Amino acid sequence: MSPVSRLRQLWSPAGLSRDFQLFWVGNTVSLLGDRISFLVVPAVVVFLLGGSALDVGLISTAQYLAIPVLSLVAGALADRWDLRRMLIGCDLVRFAAIAAIPVAYWFGFLRIPLLFGLVVVVSVATVFFAIAYMPAITATVAQPDLVRANARMEGSRTVTELGGPAVAGGIYQLLGVAALLVDAATYLLSAIAVRAMRPFAERTGRSPTGPAAGPAGAGTAGPVVGPAVGPAAVGRTVLARARAGMRRNWADPVLRRSTAGTLLANIGGPIFVTQMPVLAYQGLDLSAGAFGIVLSVAAGGAVLGAVTATRVSNRLGSGRMIGLAMVCHSASGLGILAVPQFPGAVVLALTLSSYGFFFSWYNINSAAVRQARVPIPEQTIIHGAYRTITWGVIPVSTFVGGAVVSFLAQNLSILDAAKFTMLAATVIGISSIIPLAGMQRLLATIGPMEPEPAEPAEPAEPAEPAASPPARVEPS
Repeated sequence: MSPVSRLRQLWSPAGLSRDFQLFWVGNTVSLLGDRISFLVVPAVVVFLLGGSALDVGLISTAQYLAIPVLSLVAGALADRWDLRRMLIGCDLVRFAAIAAIPVAYWFGFLRIPLLFGLVVVVSVATVFFAIAYMPAITATVAQPDLVRANARMEGSRTVTELGGPAVAGGIYQLLGVAALLVDAATYLLSAIAVRAMRPFAERTGRSPTGPAAGPAGAGTAGPVVGPAVGPAAVGRTVLARARAGMRRNWADPVLRRSTAGTLLANIGGPIFVTQMPVLAYQGLDLSAGAFGIVLSVAAGGAVLGAVTATRVSNRLGSGRMIGLAMVCHSASGLGILAVPQFPGAVVLALTLSSYGFFFSWYNINSAAVRQARVPIPEQTIIHGAYRTITWGVIPVSTFVGGAVVSFLAQNLSILDAAKFTMLAATVIGISSIIPLAGMQRLLATIGPMEPEPAEPAEPAEPAEPAASPPARVEPS
């Protein structure tokens, strides 16, 4: 089958539920807007606010700051909240925060601290949205279709990356900071799409404010969005469920290796990505429009990765694909060594094409493995723990990356300072092969996780005989 045919098959809605299609449409629209903010926010820092590499690092830190602080709590709360309302609320919060950035600039009070705060608000809403993201996919498609469904979601991400940056660059050149209003509007459209999905309680038997009577999908005629609370979680405090998610995530050998490998990759990868605008704008003197074209060309590699991931996974196995993809993804960063010997825009486009190609492979297979292994009622708390561990290091990485570039730029050119920092990050990312090796063997020998049993109830105290007087309560 040709790549074009595979792409057509990937985007075909056949066999996927209406609710998944609505979720996919809303997510795709918001991803397109994200491409705008990904390019425009650093451009605002560098061009409109006169920011340094450290300022770029600070804003990148704000994008991830809520993850280590809130992921565990979000995962513990999400298994009791109405996930449909939660998704809609997150989109509306992000709509308001992104729209506030150009408004603040027009009124003359946009500064780095305010921009930092608004980005943190977006980060908080994104944490809660992301916790519900994987359970929504898992519950709206059958298990054999998980790789295909994830490939479709990943395909949306890569296709929006293909056209989004070039469009974003053009919009920024035309509208300036007002381009962020387009991003804000996409969150509003995403909320409308999720609102069009059937109310979750109609299909789960779960009230909007409480747990369901049984596991998700039990006694229902169709797929379920949003896992019900598992028996082991009923009656637990938020902190207890958060601890349970951390413990369960680390106890499973497959999840433990996946977590460790992703952690190492997320120490190095964010430094590489967040300093890319510094390298492009200040090191290579590219405009926002030119950098947008580079990102769009580079996204072609990510699209190809999404199209080929399922076929290669069927041949090699998801376990082998995870390790291979992460190492090749990280090693692609070595391509920046070719600047300035070769044209900077060409080098960045080729390097990021390879970077995105293997990143698509990793995302699709890693998500499918985790979704298939984790019982649906526990996905929110276990995924929250996973994000806390693997994404919690990102704020530190992005801040350190910006600080190192700013420090080195005192004695080196900004180009050399950015290259040195990004290469060090690449070496750290490559080390992820250490825990990821042997994943295929584990998947072949260890079955999916069993649901955590409910804690035994405390025995009831014997009733007092009818003739006995009531017991006297002593003061404490």
